[in-house]
Amino acid sequence: MSSVNPDEVLKSHGLKNTKQRQLVLEELAKMNSAVSQPELEKTLGKEMDRVTLYRILSTFEEKGIVHSILDLNGTTNYASCSASCTEGHHHDEHLHFNCTNCLKIYCLDVKIPNVKMPSGFKAVHVDTTASGLCNNCS
Repeated sequence: MSSVNPDEVLKSHGLKNTKQRQLVLEELAKMNSAVSQPELEKTLGKEMDRVTLYRILSTFEEKGIVHSILDLNGTTNYASCSASCTEGHHHDEHLHFNCTNCLKIYCLDVKIPNVKMPSGFKAVHVDTTASGLCNNCS
């Protein structure tokens, strides 16, 4: 997302352009790994309150701007979605990697293979997570 203009992202997803939304998008663009709301609060705390940040992240997830991943402690982390994601349609299905040393979560460019569901089941979203040591920690 680092090469994406926050104004364009908000406009293309039908969202009002606010200073707080721009700040969140700019911060996410700086990250090379997923980030939790508490981490974003530390960075943006003086710019917005916890509730505003929560609402922005929820809206971004609904609109397909970010997707959420649970870390090894069960904390929700957020990462930018690919351009193919739209509201209610998460097409950014790839492998997530949890580093057991630095605890960062990475979105890897590894596609998740199609999973054949048993009769009567319909998968809406498939997520696969691997854990181990990232390239910085190994």
